Amino acid sequence: KMATVFLPYALRKYADGAEQVQVPAKTLRELVDNLEAAYPGTREHLVEDDRLKPGLAAIVGHVATRRGLLQKLEPDTEVHFITAISGG
Repeated sequence: KMATVFLPYALRKYADGAEQVQVPAKTLRELVDNLEAAYPGTREHLVEDDRLKPGLAAIVGHVATRRGLLQKLEPDTEVHFITAISGG
């Protein structure tokens, strides 16, 4: 089971400039762990206190997850990490 992870600009320097990478994972937590193993330095941009950083959204497939790192991943899914836009 490989997820395609679209890397935000700030993370591309850890992956030799790649815009997307393939990462094996069954959950978003496993994806972050495996991303960190393959590209050291990425975790600190994504996770804080064992949860997604405030202001960061994970789009799994085409849906923003509300389950955070517990989100299960389908085989061959796409994952986007985007900075949440706040407004009001």
